Amino acid sequence: MKEIKFSLVFRDMWQSSGKYVPRVDQLLKAAPAIIKMGCFARVETNGGGFEQINLLFGENPNKAVRAWTKPFHDAGIQTHMLDRALNGLRMSPVPADVRKLFYKVKKAQGVDITRTFCGLNDTRNIIPSISYAKEAGMISQAAMSITYSPLHTVEYYTNLAFELIEAGADEICLKDMAGVARPVFLGKITKNIKDKYPDIKIQYHGHAGPGFSMATILEVCKAGCDYVDVAMEPLSWGTGHADVIAVREMLKDAGFKVPEINMEAYMELRTIIQEMMDDFLGLFIPARNRWMNSLLIGPGLPGGMMGSLMTDLETNLEGLNKWKEKNGQPKMTQDQLLIKLFDEVKYVWPMMGYPCLVTPFSQYVKNMALMNVIQMEKGKERWSMIADDIWDMMLGKSGKLPGPLAPELIERAKAEGREFFTGNPQDSYPDVLPQFRKTMQEKGWETGEDDEELFEYAMHPTQYEAYKSGKAKADFNASVEKIRAEKAQAKGAMPESIVVNINGNSYKVAISYDGSAPKSENIQKQTANTNISNAEKILSPLEGKFFLVKSNAETPVKVGQQVKKGDVIGYIEAMKTYNAIHAEKDGVIVEICVTPGDNVFEDDALFVLG
Repeated sequence: MKEIKFSLVFRDMWQSSGKYVPRVDQLLKAAPAIIKMGCFARVETNGGGFEQINLLFGENPNKAVRAWTKPFHDAGIQTHMLDRALNGLRMSPVPADVRKLFYKVKKAQGVDITRTFCGLNDTRNIIPSISYAKEAGMISQAAMSITYSPLHTVEYYTNLAFELIEAGADEICLKDMAGVARPVFLGKITKNIKDKYPDIKIQYHGHAGPGFSMATILEVCKAGCDYVDVAMEPLSWGTGHADVIAVREMLKDAGFKVPEINMEAYMELRTIIQEMMDDFLGLFIPARNRWMNSLLIGPGLPGGMMGSLMTDLETNLEGLNKWKEKNGQPKMTQDQLLIKLFDEVKYVWPMMGYPCLVTPFSQYVKNMALMNVIQMEKGKERWSMIADDIWDMMLGKSGKLPGPLAPELIERAKAEGREFFTGNPQDSYPDVLPQFRKTMQEKGWETGEDDEELFEYAMHPTQYEAYKSGKAKADFNASVEKIRAEKAQAKGAMPESIVVNINGNSYKVAISYDGSAPKSENIQKQTANTNISNAEKILSPLEGKFFLVKSNAETPVKVGQQVKKGDVIGYIEAMKTYNAIHAEKDGVIVEICVTPGDNVFEDDALFVLG
């Protein structure tokens, strides 16, 4: 009787449902109940997205990981994390010295297993992480990003698994991030691996959304899978994962040895999770993400991304409908936009070389599709706006694309003077730790136990600086209060303030209902003392967050600075990619109209150029 063990993907449960994960105090409240359930051999404690969210909360992610992994170690439960190979814990490539430090820090903090994946399945990105993890004393679980396309065949994945095992991987993860891999397809891959390497542990990770997950779990277990990732109510199913109770009963009936579940502890943890949702996390979980939807089979978008997509889509739809209203066109519903997006993903995915739809490449393909839809709705052409991160992927800077790039994209790259890259992706990103160590010394910041603060700063420089300054926590609290106010207003509550424009000046006006005199605030930005008779406004081309730089390697423009036509003067961060804003003529920055980190809509003024 083969034994199947379960892993609770506590991080991905939350990120597949919404935008955020619990604070460390909430995690520590949940840990004893997870342990008491008695059915989990492993728990996913951190990884991509998790530590950035700690920073957004204003929490120290290193202290959070140490505190969160400890109770599981004490109970003999293994902890595992998700990492993005070349991209480490972020959306963009990471220098090799930061990657090496990454695993030393995580091992010291109590993480046992690192699940390393590359959205291109480029082994040049994964294999260094295998050696870095093992050198640090971690178990290296190499993940194959699973998708379903004419290129991604049983033979393709079988050979990929063999290469990773021969390179030193201790385990293999079948990372079915969108849940679109067909059950028999994955069963064949599992059997092929076990036939050649019977002692290699295989762990299945799949999302429930498209509807294949239960059949897939049964198929891979029959073929020799050892561990299955599961979730639990109220965050199972939907864009998340199959529920541990259903999985256990199915496998028990099929003759597998499975652990018992302490149902009293299950209900206790279920209540704790619901309390977290009621506190604030539920504000970022759209109801639609709790549904399963077979429409997801077509575009193959991953569950982890769908968690935040529906929230982001509301902002995109609001901006698009503002434009439509201004131009006398009927508004679009969210369902209409979603179907157009899904259709466009299916269209652009093969043209962009069939990257596996997993972070960050799922965001790149989805963002490209959404940008195309929005631009075409406004009468513009497809591919009229391509973010630099997306170009980098298509040019080969993140690794080799599984398939060929469409001729029209190759021609567009040549027309813009962009060069294709065929070398090792890591070679484009030189070591940076000495510079970050020097900056921390200058700022008077400690590099931390096991250099963990140095690692965090080098991995997430923008978020870390916002965390250290207190801006991150203030911005997050403000966003929570804004959503609560909007929900209260939707239920009939009255607004506390409005923004009005008088003779070109914007004022935030507080509203009083009791006769008192509330204070109004002039929020107009300052301008340079410059002749602006020929000044032009540079408008935002899309909705998102405004930034002057995307990393601390850049120098932000200042009011009064001379710029040339085509210079990058800022960015709009939308859906986890940075879209460059260029000067539209030679001139002087007369005004910076928006504060970095502020949300903007399309056509909002970003700069005045004189």
